[in-house]
Amino acid sequence: MPAWFQSINPQNTKQYSLDEIIYRDPETGDLLEVRHDMAALKKTSAQAWRDLFGKRWRSQNKVDQSGIWGKREWVLPDLPVEDVVTLGEGATPLFSGKELSRLFAHDELHVKLCGNSHTGSFKDLGMTVLVSQVNHMIKKGAPIRAIACASTGDTSAALAAYAAYAGILSVILLPKNKISLAQLMQPIANGSLVLALETDFDGCMEIVQQLTLEKDIYLANSMNSLRIEGQKTVGIEVAQQLGWNLPDWFIIPGGNLGNVSALGAGLKMLYELGVVNSLPRIAVAQAEAANPLYLSYKKNFAEFTAITAQETAASAIRIGNPVSVKKAITTLKEFGGVVEQASEAELADAAALGDRAGLLVDPHTGVALAALQKLKQQGIIKANDSVAVISTAHGLKFADFKVAYHKESSQTKLKNVPVDLKASLAAVKDAVARFLDNTTGKS
Repeated sequence: MPAWFQSINPQNTKQYSLDEIIYRDPETGDLLEVRHDMAALKKTSAQAWRDLFGKRWRSQNKVDQSGIWGKREWVLPDLPVEDVVTLGEGATPLFSGKELSRLFAHDELHVKLCGNSHTGSFKDLGMTVLVSQVNHMIKKGAPIRAIACASTGDTSAALAAYAAYAGILSVILLPKNKISLAQLMQPIANGSLVLALETDFDGCMEIVQQLTLEKDIYLANSMNSLRIEGQKTVGIEVAQQLGWNLPDWFIIPGGNLGNVSALGAGLKMLYELGVVNSLPRIAVAQAEAANPLYLSYKKNFAEFTAITAQETAASAIRIGNPVSVKKAITTLKEFGGVVEQASEAELADAAALGDRAGLLVDPHTGVALAALQKLKQQGIIKANDSVAVISTAHGLKFADFKVAYHKESSQTKLKNVPVDLKASLAAVKDAVARFLDNTTGKS
């Protein structure tokens, strides 16, 4: 098999077909991962891979122009192209510039804009793979009637859109009143069955795992390693955008932690196949209100204890019992990784600072940018290190977060409110003059 499921537990080498409805190692209960026939992939030279991926980038072919399916040999090599469910995901911009570098006092700083995608978050990268595989399985006669997920918002939006496009029913379990209105409206608009449960994400996750024990309801959360296969392309894209080089550091927000192992999986493939000649370090950024991985890291990962996550503006990573924690810790150990946290004030100010460079930063990316600032202060990230921050969602999905920061009564550092004026040229000129005098040369 060119690709298959296999346990993350090294003691169990049994292989399972990707067409099988299975999420955990039946013997140990550990999560699975997708493994690839690396010997077969190595028969193609590193330069040939670079050339192929470069040719497909921005292709006129619908499948090739996807940032995921343009690299399909590294994702689901056996999936028929006609079964692919794509909405043009991936191939997102790598944002950088003099103003961003100036504001964060860091010369080589990049922000990977994963939110510039169909549903506005990086979850599209994994969902196209999962829904494509389910589409293929249904065509082959699998008894799947619907796809279900628990979500803090972005996963539900991605599942709803891709399932609707494929003509597959979807079921969404959300924590009631704990996600943004924009995130709630996305699955509603796409026709999903949306269940707002009186619990937190961890409670939703527990129920959806029980629900999907039935073979006719397929699990779409990131504990399903098909999701990881799409998400792993984010690091591959960054390498391609940097001329097949990698930065010294990746900083990525961490909630359920599937994205951490996904990032590592893509980077390892690049390195093992000789497409890049070095590996970066990885920093995971958590909100202080939902920081179980950070607490474990402070004890050198000697133990991990789930917590009850508290209120945070970074609602998508408000998770106290992450399903993919074992995978994430393994990845961090492999990549010399660190974990940092950010308070509500720190993440809000970092997001606002990024906005001053032309971004529109969601609160989770604010956590990552705040972690960058703190890791620099600690001397862990050096001034001459190149850094890529993974921006996981579009700021427009969190308009309430932005409004709260800039409202008249707020005490935030970079508050900016509209100026009410009479409709006269003199009043406008006076306001412009004050603006220029007060802000020229300031951040």
